[in-house]
Amino acid sequence: MTITPMFPLESVRLPGEDLPLRIFEPRYSALVRDCLAGAKVFGVVLIAAGREVGGGDARCDVGSLAEIVSAQEHGEGRYRIACEMRERIRVEKWLEDDPYPRAVVEPWPDEAGRLVTGDEIVDVEDRVMALFERIAAAKKARLPSRGELLGELQLGEDAGNRLYALASRVPMGQADRYAVLAAPSASARLDALSDAVATVAAMVEFQLAGE
Repeated sequence: MTITPMFPLESVRLPGEDLPLRIFEPRYSALVRDCLAGAKVFGVVLIAAGREVGGGDARCDVGSLAEIVSAQEHGEGRYRIACEMRERIRVEKWLEDDPYPRAVVEPWPDEAGRLVTGDEIVDVEDRVMALFERIAAAKKARLPSRGELLGELQLGEDAGNRLYALASRVPMGQADRYAVLAAPSASARLDALSDAVATVAAMVEFQLAGE
């Protein structure tokens, strides 16, 4: 377990995603300065209730580590940083927000569970593609290729990470994104993603019916 700087956001960030940030609030300027002088990593969690600016928020306890890969300083504590989301983490204890949010965290790799098969991955990919095709047909738009839309399977990529990558491309709500992130195993993540795709598909049909 490690004491880690934390950056609560109003959106869920999944492992493998990019995270660009503009920093101007003093406490997060201090966080960035300390990170740039050290390990260049901080934790990102979803704000469950309240507001991000000024504290006083309620925070979820499952998030991901963000690694700063580039930073530009613009004076007066302002930064533009580009981050890549790394491993999933679980907050064990929140500490005082002094000088910025901090928590005791530990890595949370996928737990053991039912094996997710290649056929199940293909099935959920097919359902995501069908969703995109439905939207494109309604808008009379031309879709990019399957590989461009869903991303290519990376060599050695496991089922859990592939499901993260697919989830990052589906226009789902934050509650569904958090369900995907917080699923304890790859098989539970598959179920969460399947439910999210079904929810988005139903919403699309409802919206199209009203047009």
